[in-house]
Amino acid sequence: MQEYSVETAIAVIADQGATLKVDTQHLRELSFRIGSIFQFIGELNIQPNNEAILQARTGRNVDGIDLDLYYQSLQQLRQFQAKHMKNATT
Repeated sequence: MQEYSVETAIAVIADQGATLKVDTQHLRELSFRIGSIFQFIGELNIQPNNEAILQARTGRNVDGIDLDLYYQSLQQLRQFQAKHMKNATT
């Protein structure tokens, strides 16, 4: 987490050079710390100015996660999905 505003409940998360604003107003039970790693699930809302804000419905702190292993698992998942999407259309 790069930034967090208690007043607006808006967090800014970053990963591999990309940033995303996250509206955490429904997650008041979480303790937000700059520099921590979080996962969020919610709806992505595109504002009139084309800014994306994730309306978080749930979230968790995942400090200590092995990010290299996490990225490898994402790559495997994407390959699996691509293969099965291809098979579903043939």
